[in-house]
Order: sequence, then structure tokens, then C-alpha cells
Amino acid sequence: MTTRITVRGMSGGHCEATVTKALAAVPGVSRVVKVDRKAGEAVVEGEAKAAALVAAVVETGYEAEAAA
Repeated sequence: MTTRITVRGMSGGHCEATVTKALAAVPGVSRVVKVDRKAGEAVVEGEAKAAALVAAVVETGYEAEAAA
């Protein structure tokens, strides 16, 4: 399953790396497909719930929500 979330507040490559690391650590994530600061989104594959992905990103200090 592919899940897309909206992420706000990323300004550079370090931000993308931080969000990627947080998402990869969520149980059920098999692969972080992309984290794109310009598009303000992250895409992951696996069985992780969107709420768990959002929570992981929020814990790193960025704003996030499940994409519509």
C-alpha cells in the first residue's frame, strides 16, 4: 500500500533526511519512496497507518497531515 502525507516546514536537504529517517522508523513502513520539500509531501510504501506516519513527522518538529 502506498501512503502520501503532506509535510510543511521543510526548508532543505537536512529536513528531508530527518523526515525520511522518522518515517523509515515507523513500524509497517517497507520503503520511503520520497520526501520532497518543494512539493511538501512524503510517500511511503507498507502497511503503516497514515496517523502513525503523521505522528512520526510531527515528533520531529514539522507539520504533517494525511494527504487527501
